[in-house]
Order: sequence, then structure tokens, then C-alpha cells
Amino acid sequence: MLKKAISAGSREIKVLATAQRALKRPGAVRAARGLSHFGEHSIGWFAAGLVGAAVDREHRKDWLVAAAGVVGAHAASIAVKRVVRRPRPEHESVEVLVGTPSKLSFPSSHATSTTAAAVLYSGLTGRNLVPALVPPMLASRLVLGVHYPTDVLAGAALGGAVGGLLRRKIRKRGSRS
Repeated sequence: MLKKAISAGSREIKVLATAQRALKRPGAVRAARGLSHFGEHSIGWFAAGLVGAAVDREHRKDWLVAAAGVVGAHAASIAVKRVVRRPRPEHESVEVLVGTPSKLSFPSSHATSTTAAAVLYSGLTGRNLVPALVPPMLASRLVLGVHYPTDVLAGAALGGAVGGLLRRKIRKRGSRS
């Protein structure tokens, strides 16, 4: 069993190192660092929700609920991290290109909050923001060498689940009023 886990970890390191080599260009690293700072602690996505609330007065409460949901998704990812306790990638073939607030990797909180924001804010804007927002954030975590591929996939799944559940509640509440 332990041998399988080590083998799976080795495969993930290979995938991560290959992705990082393929994507790591100066412009991509700058963009990835920008996304990293924007998404840290879900602050950028929370601020985007507050802007939505300020601009779209008719749906202000929905925007505020969605913004709080993004922070809630982030908090859920932190709770999972503390249970799983998977350390971040550490291998000579992977270069870490940004600082992180913790040594824990699974799931990616950036992937979680970004996906939750994309799902929730898509429902409020009437535009599908997922393809524009989620893949760049997930790729950025690999470019920066701070997450395994399964970390970003699990984070996206968690964010999608939280965002989807809350989006249905917002929609249901809107249809009653």
C-alpha cells in the first residue's frame, strides 16, 4: 500500500515538473504570481463580490451572499487541509516561485475560492465565467510549483460543489421574491 502511495506521488511530481517546464515563461510566471496574490485568502474574489453588490443594487443581497460563499468555500478548503495535512511539493525537479502562507497543499484554496466565485458570479452576471477564470488559476498553481495536480482538481471540485449549492439557494430565493 505504501509503495502505491509513493508511486502515485512520484507520478504527480513528474506531471507537475512537466507542466511547470512547459508553462514557465516570464510572462506566465508574472501572471501566475498576480493571480496568486489576487486569490490569497480569497480576498480578490471577495472584493469582486463587493463590487458586484455596489454596482448591481437590484441584486445586492445576492452578491453579498455569493461573496460570503466564496469566503466560506475558502474556509472549507482550509478545514480539509488541516485534516489531510498533505505537504506541498518538494522535489529538485520542481521550482517554487511564490511564497505560501502554509506548508499544506491539499486541496488548493486558490482553486477552491476561484471556482466558487466563478460559479456564483456566473449565476449573477448571466455569463459563464468558469472557463475564463478557473483554468488560469489552476494552471498558475502548477506554474508556481506550489500544488500537485490533484490538489488543484480537488480544490476546483470543492469550490464547484460549494458554489453550486449556494447558487441554487440564491436562485430559489430569487424565484420566491
